[in-house]
Amino acid sequence: MPFCKQKCSYCNFHFSTSFNLKDEMLLAIKKEIGLRHHELQNKTLKSLYFGGGTPSVLCVDEIKSLIDEFQKYFSFHENIEITLESNPDDLDKNFLKELSKTEINRLSIGTQSFFDEDLKLMNRAHNASEAESSIKKAQDFGLENISIDLIYGSPTSNFEIWKDNLNKTIELQVPHVSSYALTVEPKTALEKWIENGKVSSPEEAEQNQEFYYMSDFLKDNGFEHYEISNFGKPGFHSKHNSAYWKSEPYLGIGPSAHSYDGNLERSWNIANNPLYIKNINQNIIPKETEILSEKDRFNEMMMIGLRTIWGVDLDKINQNFSSEIIDYLNKETKNKIESGILKIENNHLLIPEKHWFLADGIASDLFIV
Repeated sequence: MPFCKQKCSYCNFHFSTSFNLKDEMLLAIKKEIGLRHHELQNKTLKSLYFGGGTPSVLCVDEIKSLIDEFQKYFSFHENIEITLESNPDDLDKNFLKELSKTEINRLSIGTQSFFDEDLKLMNRAHNASEAESSIKKAQDFGLENISIDLIYGSPTSNFEIWKDNLNKTIELQVPHVSSYALTVEPKTALEKWIENGKVSSPEEAEQNQEFYYMSDFLKDNGFEHYEISNFGKPGFHSKHNSAYWKSEPYLGIGPSAHSYDGNLERSWNIANNPLYIKNINQNIIPKETEILSEKDRFNEMMMIGLRTIWGVDLDKINQNFSSEIIDYLNKETKNKIESGILKIENNHLLIPEKHWFLADGIASDLFIV
């Protein structure tokens, strides 16, 4: 099928494997790059993201070899963002010293919290001391473009601890924060602990309070709240995630990696590592593909766009959707705009920030079912 006109190109690299498959996986991923590079029409990459799995099982030379493989098929934009996802306990001095010599220029560190009780509840391998020291060590080697993940609303935490987490973030001069409310997933240890009364269930009211305190606190300290869960100082917004939120095309390489052509086609690679390797070795791209319907595209624009400061571009709605959908949107938003739950600025549909904690519910009210 034809691709849309692509202004930007992005690659997402997904690596999740065990040591005994690592060499085979590296070869397979390099081969997949060669098999699929043509799927991005724009050959100048603005973002390359090593994550979605466990890229920290790679040594620096292996990471470098993958970057070199991409450069066989793509040129890199002069301001390309190349991110490595990592856990604090993986970032020792030797690793960071060698990493600082590569093209990697951004770290996304799974900090979660600077308190041991929180980390134990989340079953994290690192402790609070490692959470802090990993950031300092990275900065010592010149890796200052750092994003950290923080979890709020944990039953092992409280409002004062949450404020201390945010104060520590400012003290460490971290320029980007991704923060999420703790959720209880089915069939997890946390769910069992709550059922057995070992820990209390997360309280929505407390999470709401911590969310809005975080938003005000980080903005007061120079951050921009540009997506519900993401805060960045000027110049430090995630280019890669922003591409997702703006529905730009991206190519995902590796097991479980997802791709999108920026228009109608979404695809995802199989998750089974040995089967992925077997298929790639036979020159078969092991992916499933979905062609998005008009309804799917509309619902996705609402779901993603209303989570951001950019909102939903109504000009794009008018250009790309049928009159029936445009009429439906106008009808469904009328009361919400009058009540202040939604607003229109510069012909973009937005949720005022004071309602962002409820954004997913507001967006879902607009879905076409």
